[in-house]
Amino acid sequence: QDQLAESGGGLVQAGGSLRLSCAASGRTFSVHAMGWFRQAPGKGREFVAWISASGGHRDYADSVKGRFTISRDNAKNTVSLQMNGLKPEDTAVYYCAVQGRDPYGYPSSYNSWGQGTQVTVSS
Repeated sequence: QDQLAESGGGLVQAGGSLRLSCAASGRTFSVHAMGWFRQAPGKGREFVAWISASGGHRDYADSVKGRFTISRDNAKNTVSLQMNGLKPEDTAVYYCAVQGRDPYGYPSSYNSWGQGTQVTVSS
């Protein structure tokens, strides 16, 4: 099981940028897809972005398409989220997560989570 640690959050004005990083410890990082999620005050956790194990495929929530970019560096066991054109509604705690696999090896639920990093976007 991987241990994840997010970093890079902070306070930024609307229209600004932040780059979040997630460092993983574990020997199987490179064979798992990864995702970024966020949770705003009073709201449930929502999907933000996903990247395949190889980094060849990506997916984004409609709310962040064109503004956020997910990437990974398997040699360094890291996954990043570049956030541009930030809006106040992006304010949330951001989490990275490891996507598990079912007994056949197909992608399944997210089974490992970091502690989160706070992103606050001011008006």
